[in-house]
Amino acid sequence: MAAIRVLIVDDSVVVRKVLCEALSLDASIEVAGTAADGHIALAKIRQLNPDLVTLDVEMPVMSGLETLTEIRRLYPKLPVIMFSTLTERGAATTLDALALGASDYVTKPSDTGSLQLTLSIIRQELIPKVKALCPGRSSRGPRARPATDATPPVAAAHGGSRVDILAIGTSTGGPTALGELLPALPSDFPVPVVIVQHMPPLFTRLLAERLNKKCALEIREGEPGEELCVGHAWIAPGDYHMVLERQGTTVRLGLNREAPENSCRPAVDALFRSVAAIFGANVLAVVLTGMGADGVRGCEVVRQQGGQVLVQDEESSVVWGMPGQVAAAGYAHGIFPLQAIAGEIGRRVQASRTVAGVRK
Repeated sequence: MAAIRVLIVDDSVVVRKVLCEALSLDASIEVAGTAADGHIALAKIRQLNPDLVTLDVEMPVMSGLETLTEIRRLYPKLPVIMFSTLTERGAATTLDALALGASDYVTKPSDTGSLQLTLSIIRQELIPKVKALCPGRSSRGPRARPATDATPPVAAAHGGSRVDILAIGTSTGGPTALGELLPALPSDFPVPVVIVQHMPPLFTRLLAERLNKKCALEIREGEPGEELCVGHAWIAPGDYHMVLERQGTTVRLGLNREAPENSCRPAVDALFRSVAAIFGANVLAVVLTGMGADGVRGCEVVRQQGGQVLVQDEESSVVWGMPGQVAAAGYAHGIFPLQAIAGEIGRRVQASRTVAGVRK
């Protein structure tokens, strides 16, 4: 299998050198070239035809966002990973980049005090994303495929239990997917919504604020002790697992910093397990685009309790890792393109409540 050819774009000589060294340690990746600014990068893309570009967010001459806009105009399918600082400004600019079509992002390690530690952090964060975004050129196994008969898209709501909560899990490509799905849910959506989006602190708060401005539902970053109620959606804060806790007749959000699951905190599995434990068969779980397998075990528990599971299809996913793994395990009741998921959610919620004799 041919190596994945990466073009590194960063105005810092040190960062370019570190990225080159980190990527070169993996035999399946080749550094095709480097560029110190956006103009040089665009010229080198034409010359080198890379499989993927890493792009610094903040650069002189031509900013990362300006460069990304031009890349998307000229090369709409070329994967681009933004390289940003873990600051409020860096987080905001990264979210801008994702909205403009960046495939994913990696945050720059700061104050590690060790070159080897910096290299290790970059390798752990960047290399899996490079391989996930270029699956046809990496040496990993084939993408997960759905079981042939266990997971067809279905037209009728599953079972007779009404839906009392919507739980969503997503990762790579998730901010864009959530930006399409959540605004399509009406202000009178009859059940609360809880969400895990794999992102670090700051990023999740800014994402919630941005989504809140474009949605009829109120979107907030989760805080411990908040009572679940309709008309609201909560996004798990970065570096915390978000779970549900029953207190008497109410259900509230809980946050913890227990060990990461699937190398993630927050983890979809942790949220889905707690949702299933409290709401049983009255759960509708949705897994959107994302790298890895987080959500598979949680969906298994949702299925065991009698709940419903929907996943995004491969064609509309940036990376068909999380939804593909759920489908391959046979846990999905339906596989749908992103643009159809909001409608399917609404149909299933309404149908389940009609069956249960509830009018909303």
